[in-house]
Amino acid sequence: MTKDRLISLDVFRGLTILLMTIVNNPGSWATVYPPLLHSEWNGCTPTDLVFPFFVFIMGVSIAFAMPTKTYDSNTFNKIFTRSLRMICLGIFFNFFGKIQLFGLEGYPLLIGRLIISAAVGYALMGNFTQKVKTYLAVSIFFIFIILAYSGLEAYQSVRLPGVLQHIGVVYFFASLMYLKTTQRTQLLVAAGLLLGYWALMTLVPAPGFEVTNLEKGTNIAAWVDNIFLKGHMWESTKTWDPEGILSTIPAIGTGIIGVLIGQLLNSSLLKTEKAKKLFFIGVILIILGQLWNIVFPINKALWTSSFVLYTAGLASFILSILYYCIDIADYKKGIKLFQIWGVNPMIVFFISEIIPQAMVMISLPNPKSPTEQINLYDYLYVAGVEPFFSNPMTASLVFALLYVGLWSILLAYFYKNKMYFKV
Repeated sequence: MTKDRLISLDVFRGLTILLMTIVNNPGSWATVYPPLLHSEWNGCTPTDLVFPFFVFIMGVSIAFAMPTKTYDSNTFNKIFTRSLRMICLGIFFNFFGKIQLFGLEGYPLLIGRLIISAAVGYALMGNFTQKVKTYLAVSIFFIFIILAYSGLEAYQSVRLPGVLQHIGVVYFFASLMYLKTTQRTQLLVAAGLLLGYWALMTLVPAPGFEVTNLEKGTNIAAWVDNIFLKGHMWESTKTWDPEGILSTIPAIGTGIIGVLIGQLLNSSLLKTEKAKKLFFIGVILIILGQLWNIVFPINKALWTSSFVLYTAGLASFILSILYYCIDIADYKKGIKLFQIWGVNPMIVFFISEIIPQAMVMISLPNPKSPTEQINLYDYLYVAGVEPFFSNPMTASLVFALLYVGLWSILLAYFYKNKMYFKV
């Protein structure tokens, strides 16, 4: 087996990252089409698919990145460092808007934050020796933790969990499972994680509650988050976190399912046989997810076991179609846009999280009321997009699509010049 890129996987990753960018950058959060919002609680919208799809794709990629399954101390260090770099990038997104520098305010503070962002981005995505990568990642991680628990007012409520943090933890465990165990063991572990999480969430009541429940802020996962992450959780709730501690357990299950699919696609079977198996695996997982939904509702915030099976099934189903069309039928018309998005996900993650936060720090006169000030992000929407559409939801979507267009130009430049940014 060779370490080849799977074009259909790059395209699938590109579709996922592109959808993430659209979802995260509407013109106004007050006017968004429902499919581009997360489910209120139980259920699953297209937006809820972005995160599990990315975790699934990461799992599939592991089998292609390490086809020979060689394991030694150097391999472990690479996995550990890559995981920690992702975690640190995710934590930094939460720190950006809270950074204080020698009492600076306004534009001087913004410039200082951007300089620090460039330094952190280079330290965590730069191409150094493995030893330097490890030292930088460990040092930056401990700086974040020290600041978060230092008692300094600016950082006492900074959020520690997040999307990249979740992905980093899943990558670490899924990679070790892939390298150190057989496919049968991986399947059994994934099943054990999902069954164990289901039992924990439905049989163990949170202290202070006589019966178990799966409601916001009162389930066992929320209780664990409040014990270990108190003051450092999701801004809008402070009582639970959608990327909390216990939900990492089933998320590892999603990663392991991806690893199993990756081994199938990297096997010696005929490509048509791989596509058929992948298709039927997808259908079976979707059905199992819907059946489990009856007693353990599909819920992205809790990352329920039914959510794992359902989303992994949809991911397998979609990948089977892409794999057949692109890698078997060799139909590649119209895929370039998604390819250029798919090979450079980390730079999109990083800069897309920084730009909106930076724009919020720049104030301009409100076109609708010149005596008022609004931030640059809102100004671009209110002055440049909203007036041209009667439907505010359409205007909000168009703003996100324009943002995607700008990113597409930048990513096309990176792709043409073979510039790839990795942790």
